Amino acid sequence: MKIAFTTQGTEWDSKMDPRFGRAAWILVYDEDTDKFSSIDNSDVAGEAHGAGPRTAQRLFEFQPDVLITGNGPGGNAGTALKEAGIVSYIGAGDMTVKEAFSAFKNNSLKKA
Repeated sequence: MKIAFTTQGTEWDSKMDPRFGRAAWILVYDEDTDKFSSIDNSDVAGEAHGAGPRTAQRLFEFQPDVLITGNGPGGNAGTALKEAGIVSYIGAGDMTVKEAFSAFKNNSLKKA
């Protein structure tokens, strides 16, 4: 399973970014290979509109099964993620990536 996290950095101990569309980084963890991939998403910070769908498009390239974030994606991005079969979980905005992964495994996050 591939799990994507909205983060403020590229490490297991990085803080989560509570935002989806304007998250600085997307970290994708592949449980099968025990490897991380990262997506620099910082260039959308200045976008007036469309940051969520643009971030979703980037995420599709990595084909994650799950997205873990803080507040969740907005309407258009949320619909696109759902149509792509990506299940979103929210409530991890104040955690590290490692803590968010543990919360997901313990069913402590809310499905968006």
